[in-house]
Amino acid sequence: MKIVIDMRIYGPEPGGPGRYNQKLLENLIKIDKHNQYILLLKNKPANLPHLPMNFSIKICNCHWYSWKEQFILPFVLKKLKPDLVHFTHFNVPLFYNKAFVVTIHDLIMTKFPSRKTSTLNKLFFVVKRLAYNITIKHAVRKSQNIIAISKFTAQDIIKYFKLDNKQTEKIKVIYNGVDFDIKQNNAKANLPSKYLLYVGNAYPHKNLYFLIKVFKEFIKRHPEYYLVLVGNKNYFYKKVEDYAHRTIGPKQEKIIFANFVPDNKLASYYHQATAYVFPSLYEGFGLPPLEAMHFDTPVLSSNQSCLPEILGEAALYFDPENKQDLLNKLEQIISDPELRNKLINTGQEQIKLYSWHKTAQEILEVYKNLV
Repeated sequence: MKIVIDMRIYGPEPGGPGRYNQKLLENLIKIDKHNQYILLLKNKPANLPHLPMNFSIKICNCHWYSWKEQFILPFVLKKLKPDLVHFTHFNVPLFYNKAFVVTIHDLIMTKFPSRKTSTLNKLFFVVKRLAYNITIKHAVRKSQNIIAISKFTAQDIIKYFKLDNKQTEKIKVIYNGVDFDIKQNNAKANLPSKYLLYVGNAYPHKNLYFLIKVFKEFIKRHPEYYLVLVGNKNYFYKKVEDYAHRTIGPKQEKIIFANFVPDNKLASYYHQATAYVFPSLYEGFGLPPLEAMHFDTPVLSSNQSCLPEILGEAALYFDPENKQDLLNKLEQIISDPELRNKLINTGQEQIKLYSWHKTAQEILEVYKNLV
């Protein structure tokens, strides 16, 4: 069987889909010596693993979300004559009409259509929204199988695209794996002795403005605490930082914007934190809270979207639109050692549920059942 996997988004830098592709490839190499794979790449990444004989590369300089993707990529795929194509993101070319599987990570752009989620001007944003709606609808309707990374995402797909019972049957829930390449080193990070931690991006659905409002009230009773925010300081993080300075005022130094932290230091940020706080309004999977659990950090999480499904009983949940609820939960987690230990121990068990090896095995079964 000849399988093409669209890996034009590859590695941790582009975010979720890139990491997904990297880990899928690393594990397919280990478990499948029989099928022929062609990896569709924009270029050859430096961190690409050694490929065995049944894996090859096709360089295709078609940027995701571009006109080349729509008009040139279908011809590239046709020449390769695959039995199956796996598009690992929703951006399936409209003119590709052969057998394919698509992974849908979330419906963030469907559920949060506001221009606040984009840096584009109004005209380009409208065009992008239109293109997104057409493309993802095509991917959902025409795919042989849809891989959803959580039951919550699967239900969202059914709801927003009004799938009937027959169409619903083609959705396969295959959870992402969790790997802990982040190694704990002995060197402590130069951080306050008591702090709350958030790791992730600053898009509006991450709800960081809410977190800052709550923290402002929290330090009135606990002035010894800091809030540490880790993430690439892009347009959205700068807006959050400006908001924090206006909101906290003279105590603005109590919020530390750590910018990007490399993996060899990130472990210390997790391990030294009093608690990890995840106020997100919407996630397709939710990786950072699981990373926090790995480093024995108690997790407070929003009770929205897939998070109760993914985190199970290993998190203390709060309503991400109720300031008092989060304040109460923060009081609990800093004052109750028994609760902290319970969350830490349950977290160690929870993370065992997610393995990239298992993810790759289940995806391979999807391939086999279609061809």
